[in-house]
Amino acid sequence: MELSSSMMLFVSVYCDLDMELMKEKFAKLLLGEDMSGGGKGVSSALALSNAITNLAASVFGEQRRLEPMAADTKARWKKEIDWLLSVTDHIVEMVPSKQRSKDGTNMEIMTTRQRTDLHMNIPALRKLDTMLLDCLDNFKDQNEFYYTSKNDKDSDKEKRQEDKWWIPVPKVPPNGLSEASRKWVQYQKDSVHQVLKAAMAINAQVLSEMEIPESYIEALPKNGRASLGDALYRIITDEYFDPDYFLSSVDLSSEHKILDLKNKLEASVVIWKRKMTAKDNKSSWGSAVSLEKREIFEDRAETILLILKHRFPGLPQSDLDISKIQCNRDVGQAVLESYSRIIESLAFTVLSRIEDVMHADSIARNPTNAEQKKAPIKEPSPIKTPEKTPNDKEENTAQTPTSMTLLDFMGWNLDSGDTEAKQDAQDDAETKHSKAPNIDTNKKTTYIDRLENLGGLRSPTARD
Repeated sequence: MELSSSMMLFVSVYCDLDMELMKEKFAKLLLGEDMSGGGKGVSSALALSNAITNLAASVFGEQRRLEPMAADTKARWKKEIDWLLSVTDHIVEMVPSKQRSKDGTNMEIMTTRQRTDLHMNIPALRKLDTMLLDCLDNFKDQNEFYYTSKNDKDSDKEKRQEDKWWIPVPKVPPNGLSEASRKWVQYQKDSVHQVLKAAMAINAQVLSEMEIPESYIEALPKNGRASLGDALYRIITDEYFDPDYFLSSVDLSSEHKILDLKNKLEASVVIWKRKMTAKDNKSSWGSAVSLEKREIFEDRAETILLILKHRFPGLPQSDLDISKIQCNRDVGQAVLESYSRIIESLAFTVLSRIEDVMHADSIARNPTNAEQKKAPIKEPSPIKTPEKTPNDKEENTAQTPTSMTLLDFMGWNLDSGDTEAKQDAQDDAETKHSKAPNIDTNKKTTYIDRLENLGGLRSPTARD
């Protein structure tokens, strides 16, 4: 009886502490992060976005190793992210519904339902979140690679990238990983890459739906040439446009230069869109260039932006993205953007750690590769079921399809028409072996479609 009473007292105290912590967090949200009461806080949307970002930073930090999260840390993450996401349960919209009265007659009434974008994306993001944590848990029992300590004289820190010197170096056996382990690690990489693609798609979609702040628009130059510069403007407006040639003509040697190019392209897209929608050609946003050509330029710039997003998934947020997030007043969009962003960031980090192990294995099997830099993260081959995990002692294999699309991987259900369209797109993609055909930038596709079909992107020379 005494033990039972003690247990009950412990649970009561724990729940009280839990409740106090939740009250404190939501008090900060309500006051816009200004606990002084001076009224200098930020909007509720930005406060919630910052809360999710800060929580992820404190829980995940810099994921330096491929290992499971500590049990208490994982429990804290799940508990507190549930608190913050619970806000979206009360963001609703009115939808028609039928109700049967006592006399048996049906009548149409309006009921509340969680807003459509939240109803679709919050469960998807929760699934991606769980998949990433499960992937880290999968490395619990592996014993074929380990990490060098800071005092290890055999550490290859001098050979690592100078900007990642603090990340421990993975070590593999002298002859590299076993064949089973190599396939298993590749399978984990492909799985995480699918999570990354899904998070990128959701984040890009949410950002595209956010309203562009007036402060950003007011700071723009009045034409695309001024934003891009003469050299880049000539290439992107040339009759025969090739994205590969465009990217080869710019300096992409550093993160800062890539981000600067992204900022210029996004500014140009905004300028061209405003010119196309300007009713008065004599206004400051008017243009003598035809709307058709202006739309071609916009599509070309967006194609380049998509390629940059694909090649450099760990790129920081652009000026436009930061401006949208800071000025956004929609709480639902703030939650979706911040949650998808931190999942995207964690997925990219885990993918990089897996690449480190694969790079070490490549060097062990072929020492001549030591002089080469670690290959950038690329599109993996279709997910295939590994023969077995590194430490499986039983003949137990997962029943995973040999090939999956992004939507299949996420388990999203589409209408029959959309499913057939996706199947057609998949069949077309399977016919691309060495080089993709020219892409019609006039065709309006979803972000997921364009992200899946990246690879040898080439724009057309003219519209159909």
